[in-house]
Amino acid sequence: MSDVVVVRDLKKTFRKPFSGKKVDAVRGVSFEVASGEVFGFLGPNGAGKTTCIKMLTGLIFPTGGSAMIFGQEVPSPRAMARVGFLPENPYVYPYLTPREFVTLCARLSGVESKGMQARVEKTLARTGITDAIDRPVRALSKGMGQRVGLAAALVHDPDLLILDEPMSGLDPVGRKDVRDLILEERARGKTVFFSTHILNDVETLCDRVCILRKGAVVVAGKLSELLKSESARTEIAFAQASDEAKKALEAAGFQGKTMGDAFVVEAEGHEAMRKVLDVAHASGALVTSVTPKRETLEELFVRQAL
Repeated sequence: MSDVVVVRDLKKTFRKPFSGKKVDAVRGVSFEVASGEVFGFLGPNGAGKTTCIKMLTGLIFPTGGSAMIFGQEVPSPRAMARVGFLPENPYVYPYLTPREFVTLCARLSGVESKGMQARVEKTLARTGITDAIDRPVRALSKGMGQRVGLAAALVHDPDLLILDEPMSGLDPVGRKDVRDLILEERARGKTVFFSTHILNDVETLCDRVCILRKGAVVVAGKLSELLKSESARTEIAFAQASDEAKKALEAAGFQGKTMGDAFVVEAEGHEAMRKVLDVAHASGALVTSVTPKRETLEELFVRQAL
């Protein structure tokens, strides 16, 4: 796969008003986004994610370093013609309807007039705005406004989607719709770059991630490689664990806990796992599951970004 986005040593320094003090918002960020993948851009508040996205899209200029999209140095009108962008707080003209606003965005993006209205309606249907297509945007909820902004980013069928907090303001159904849409775009060979605080979505959707902290990259790579495999730690659940079985496990050095109808014991290492199973078998406890544990993205995020 070729790289759609290449960022090298990107920097951005702001000056505070009045005092003129320098603030290094982005400090030497480097990463690549490959064609056809879903790339998660993560970090705590103030890590520099939105600043990086603004530099990628040409809204602000970098202090140092470089960024390229489709082989073109940013900012590049030619490259941006192939990009769909949803900012963190999209501004949708409140006096226009979703149909009018997305049609305007289609015209600005160079979509041909022939078949434009059919494309606009199809895109709005994909983002769930069909029932409100001719209502003024000012009468819509925040979540519906977010859907309109997403439709505006999609209407010209971009090869790269850059989404800054795309699930913001959406209910669980809306979040599922956006997740499904991202997967659809990847299935069509499109590239998706998105920033979010919803780590479950990232773990579900993304091929690779990049985590920022204080304007610098602290970890980047494939999720399958970044999340530690903790196969040496095993969770063993029992459906039937008598008091005698629990005492036997405690006597063997294993402390368990009751979770719903199950009694759960964690074992460190393969020998400990076998010992728990031997004790359980000898005491007549019914084992319902033996689950190797793996580090979650949330654990990785807390470990690296905070």
